[in-house]
Formats: sequence, C-alpha cells, structure tokens
Amino acid sequence: MLLIGVLGVSLSAPLTALLVAPALALGFWRTALGAAFLVPTGALRRGAEFRGLRPAVIGRCALAGAFLAAHFGTWIPSITLTSVSTATALVCTTPIWTALAARIAGQRMPRIAWIGLLLAIVGTGVIAGVDVTVSARAVLGDGLALAGGVFAAGYVLIGARVREEISTSTYSICCYGVCAALLGGVAVIAGVPLVGFELRDWLLILAITLAAQLLGHTVFNLVVSDVGPTVVGLVLLLEVPGAALFALILVDQVPPALALPGLALVVLGVALVVRAGDHPAEVAIPEQFTP
Repeated sequence: MLLIGVLGVSLSAPLTALLVAPALALGFWRTALGAAFLVPTGALRRGAEFRGLRPAVIGRCALAGAFLAAHFGTWIPSITLTSVSTATALVCTTPIWTALAARIAGQRMPRIAWIGLLLAIVGTGVIAGVDVTVSARAVLGDGLALAGGVFAAGYVLIGARVREEISTSTYSICCYGVCAALLGGVAVIAGVPLVGFELRDWLLILAITLAAQLLGHTVFNLVVSDVGPTVVGLVLLLEVPGAALFALILVDQVPPALALPGLALVVLGVALVVRAGDHPAEVAIPEQFTP
C-alpha cells in the first residue's frame, strides 16, 4: 500500500509538467473534483454535522482553504519554472515549517530536529546557488516551491486543529470548496480560462487528481493508523526521487548534476525533522484526501 501511495504522489509533478492548461485551472479542478468525490461519501452521511457547524469552525475551515489555495497557486507554477525534482524537494519541506511553528508556540524541538533544519537550509542554499547559474526563472521556481511548502504547513496546522472538532470528510468538503472558489475567483479576475482545453489536458487533470488523491494521499491516510505518522512522513519523502524518475521517463528531464547534493541534503534534513517526532511535523500528511 505504501508503494502504491509513493507511486501516486510521485506522478503528480511530472504529469503537471506535461500540462498546457494554466496552473490556476489545475488547482481549481483538483480541489473541485476532490470536493465532488467526497460529497457522496461524507456529506450525505453527516448532514447534521454540516448544519451544526459553529461560525468559529467555519472560519478556520475557510482559513485552511485559503492556505491550500496559496499552496496550489505557488507550487504548481513552480514545476514549469524549475526542475520537477527541485520543486518536489522544496515543497516537501512542509514538516520543517510545522516544526518551527510548534517551536514558536513554545513546544520543545529536539536537537536532531535542529540538525535537520540546518541541513535543509544548506541544501536549499545549494539548490538556489546552482539555479542562479541556470536562469532567473529557475530561481523564481525555487522560491515558489518553497513558498508552497510554507503555505502547506499553515494548511496542515489549521486542519489538525479543526479535525479535532469535526470529521475529516466535513472539514475536507468545506476546505476544498473554499480553495476551489478562491482559485476560480482569481482565475476569473486575472482572465485565466478554466475551460476550453484540449482533451489531452483534461485527461492529464483527471490523471493528476486520481494519482495524487486516490492513489496517493488517500492510501497514506488509510495506512497511517497501522504504521504510524512518522513512518508515513518518511516514506512520503520517496516522492522526491520518485518524481525525478518519472520526470526522466515522461518529460525527459534530468535535474542539474550540481543540484543533486542540495536535493539530498533537503531530503535528509526533512527526514531528521520527521524522525524527531513529538511535533506537528509528523502529521504533515494532507488528510483532506480521506473520505
């Protein structure tokens, strides 16, 4: 099951690199389709829960949806600006940011987590230094991917709190609805089309949604209670080499050789932070994908 999950999430970025449709359109349809998938499995069973939502809970769901929209709005474009492997590695720094947020909130951060944080920072610096020699577009892509990881951390932290009060399905439908509405609204204001794409793009959007959601994070959320969040968090890091392999096969893209040490340091650093445990970094699995 974990292998299936890794294959699913690893396909997301390479398939996105093949997409001609705008990034906002992909983000909109991913979240809209995700909400549509959850409605028959969650909302119909929990209609009373929806009707009883308190304004404070609705507000937190909306804020989580805004963070998710910002995550998609930054990470998806980054894939077309820098290499797939670099974008994937930098967006996977989410556990770093959740751990730092926990530290700011007063929670103790183990020494091994600080070491992991330092390694990830050094790795990010190596990647950025290499991309400076590639192009300004690549550096912009690095920044957007890193921002995507930060926004994902905000989404994870808020979601972890909300799911203590309501079911994952109810939370996910609300969060996804807000995210789709925000991305769709921005697209309309910016004049970005949400329809009228070639059949190839529609098939890619569907494939990305199925791979990342049904075969990816849903599987991880199904097994997390059996193997634990730390194991799942570490296994999720296999998305970085997995995405690089699929990028080589599907789009004939090879990451710059000089960036490989940086990628390795980022993955190692995040792994140490996740392995340290005892902080929100180990729950950085987007559980909105669970029905």
